[in-house]
Amino acid sequence: MIERRHRKSVEVALESQAGIVLLGPRQVGKTTLAQDIAESRDAVYLDMERIADRQVLEEPDLYLDEQVGRLVVIDEVQLMPDLFKALRGQIDRRRRQGHRTGQFLLLGSASNTLLHQSAESLAGRVSYHELTPFMLPEIGVEAMSALWLRGGFPDSFLAKSDRASLNWREDFIRTYLERDIPSFGLRIPAETLRRFWTMLAHEQGGLLNAAKLAGNLGVSGQSVARYLDLLVDLMLVRRLPPWHSNAGKRLVKSPKVYIRDPGLCHALLGIETQEDLLGHPVVGGSWEGFCIENLIAAAPRGSEASFYRSSAGAEIDLVLKLPRGQIWAIEI
Repeated sequence: MIERRHRKSVEVALESQAGIVLLGPRQVGKTTLAQDIAESRDAVYLDMERIADRQVLEEPDLYLDEQVGRLVVIDEVQLMPDLFKALRGQIDRRRRQGHRTGQFLLLGSASNTLLHQSAESLAGRVSYHELTPFMLPEIGVEAMSALWLRGGFPDSFLAKSDRASLNWREDFIRTYLERDIPSFGLRIPAETLRRFWTMLAHEQGGLLNAAKLAGNLGVSGQSVARYLDLLVDLMLVRRLPPWHSNAGKRLVKSPKVYIRDPGLCHALLGIETQEDLLGHPVVGGSWEGFCIENLIAAAPRGSEASFYRSSAGAEIDLVLKLPRGQIWAIEI
C-alpha cells in the first residue's frame, strides 16, 4: 500500500484544529485516507451520497450532539450546503465544553464551491488541505514513467496494464461528464464539455485563447469562461496565472492552462502507451505539466504559483513565491 504524504499533515492538523476540510477530485483517495485516520481514533463516518446518511443529518444537531468528543467524518459535504451553519454551532459549543481539536474531518470534491459555502460559516474554525493524485515522492523515481503516462489517480496508476489503466480513466471521464457534473445542478451538455476538455488537452500548457475555443465550440466567450471555471473548481484543470511585477515590462496577461493529471490528459487524447506518448505532439506540454504539478505539490503550503512571459518572448515555466517571500524561477 502506498503511504499518502498528506496523512501526517492531516493528523497533525487535527491535533490543533477543531475541523479540517480535505479537498480533492473524486477517486483521488480522500475517502480511503479519511477512513484510515478514522480507524486510528474514535470516529464516525457519514457519506452525503448515501440517502441514509443524509437523513441522519436532516436534523444535524440531534445527531451531532450525541457524537461530542468523537471525530465526525463527513464525505462529499458540499452536497449539503445547509450543514455548514450547524457545524459552526457545533464547533463553538464543543470548544466551550473543552473539545477544541479533532472534531470534524470534512471531505469535498469541488474547491471553490466548498470554500464559498464554508468560508463565512466556518471562518477561523477549520483549515483547508488539498489531496492530490499520487506525486513522485509517494511512488519513487523508479515508477516515474508510469506515473507520467497513467497519472496519479490510485486506480489508474495501480492498474494491471496500460490498457486497464486507460479504460479506468475513460470511465472516470465519462462518469464525471454524465453523472458528477450534473449532480452540481449544472446544465452543460456532456458532449460539449468533453470537446472543451479535449481541446484543452491538445493545447496542454498553452496560453488560454478563449475566443479560439469559443469559435471552435460554437459557444460564447462567457460559456468558455464558465466551462473553464467548472473544471478548475473540480480540481481537474490548473489555470496558471502570469507573473506580475512593477518592473514596467510588458508581460503576457493570459493564463496558461493545464490538465492537472497527465493521465487524464492522455486519456482525452487516446494515448495508451509510453510509445504513443513519446510520438504525440502533446509530449512536451504533458511533461511540463507533470513537472509543474509535482513542483507545486512539493512547495510549502501557502506558496503562490505563476509563470513569466514577456511580450518579447522571454519565458520561465514556473515562478514560485514562497510564504516567506522568496521567489524561485524554474525552467523545465
